[in-house]
Amino acid sequence: MSETPIDIDPNFYSLNEPYALEDFQSETTSITSEIHKGRMEHGRRSPSDDKQFEAFEAAHIVCLVLDYHQPNPLHRAPIGDFPKHILDVGTGKGSWAINCPRRGPLSTPVTWMPPNCIFEVDDVQREWTWREPFDFIHLRQLLGAFSEDGWQALYKQCYENLHPGGWIEQMEFDVRVHSDDASLPPDSALAGWGDVFIGCAERAGRSLTTQETMRGKIERAGFVDVQEDLYKVPMGPWPRDRALKEAGQLNYHHWASGLEGYAMWLLTKFGAPAPWTEEEVQVYLAKVRAELKRPSQHIYGYA
Repeated sequence: MSETPIDIDPNFYSLNEPYALEDFQSETTSITSEIHKGRMEHGRRSPSDDKQFEAFEAAHIVCLVLDYHQPNPLHRAPIGDFPKHILDVGTGKGSWAINCPRRGPLSTPVTWMPPNCIFEVDDVQREWTWREPFDFIHLRQLLGAFSEDGWQALYKQCYENLHPGGWIEQMEFDVRVHSDDASLPPDSALAGWGDVFIGCAERAGRSLTTQETMRGKIERAGFVDVQEDLYKVPMGPWPRDRALKEAGQLNYHHWASGLEGYAMWLLTKFGAPAPWTEEEVQVYLAKVRAELKRPSQHIYGYA
């Protein structure tokens, strides 16, 4: 287990060169999907629409950049060169799943579907009916997807549906924003963002502290040799290290494109001291977006 947050560069907190608001404007991939349908609320399709898939895709690329130095940046588990069966739970648009079976360069966006990649729509909280056990089960960005009991049941199903010696791997972004040099004002909306939504999620019965609790639940399901790597993921292009600067740029887009999708439902249903109005949420998000662009702050989140 690695208990120390991973900083690729020892000068993580030093700016290599000045940057301005324009540095936040680089393009990210727009995501479209015809297979994900849901209910319409506040002019957005829930749980996922094109805007939210754009956020998910940016987060996927952040993960690739953070692990660029790994033998395979798609995963850390030592699954070998020829795993037979892999399951990606909550695959979303499917970029991870589509790239995983391939042996060529990673691609974003994905324009070709490998013949050994199959998408299935199912409820993972019901009894699994796959006939063949898996060599590797992958989970990512599932914060708020399950109750505490639901998470434990899911990990148990994963354990029971893996080959002996198989691996499970999960990656989650924490919702809290940090700074190590006091550049994040303590009275800012960003500084309080995590506590606001952790409270909403608790009232909804869907915890957002999964990153802190998943190891214990995975071990209670029966898994052994559990390892943990903790990253500090910058928000914005402020780090000195080139890879982290790119990760920060992408993570800014991850946040900027996903804010409304993450916030609107929770705040209008479970906001405190009473559910917020749509207008109140939009005013709040405008403030958060403005704060995200402050060049003077060196902020990050854990993953």
